[in-house]
Amino acid sequence: MIDIFFEEISPLAELNPDFYESWLDQVASLEKKKLGDISLIFTSDEHLLTVNQQYLDHDYYTDIITFDYSEDDFVSGDLFISIDRVRENAEQNNVSFVNELNRVVVHGVLHLCGYKDKSESEEQLMRSKEDQMLELLK
Repeated sequence: MIDIFFEEISPLAELNPDFYESWLDQVASLEKKKLGDISLIFTSDEHLLTVNQQYLDHDYYTDIITFDYSEDDFVSGDLFISIDRVRENAEQNNVSFVNELNRVVVHGVLHLCGYKDKSESEEQLMRSKEDQMLELLK
């Protein structure tokens, strides 16, 4: 089940839980997983910075923080996403806001599926997987 929340920002009408439920269920299936409970928490840069400092002891802005509650084959977690970072990244990468938002969401879900992105090779695999999952939307 996908739940959508907004913290310190106004709700965005274009975010549809049914869309994310359908798409992320496909993503999980392709990774031989089952979709569990995922919360998409859309927030501001400042709020996400506070979460980053408080829970991860990191003092920098980021576009997403993923808290993984997955068990067995069920993919579950909380994805905190900075709408400010997504907008800025979309402009810098010359892509639409929705495309960048979907990339960030699926990035978090791929973390829940077990993918990492700390090393260069892990990051390349993550980018490839993101592209593959975004193709499902075409």
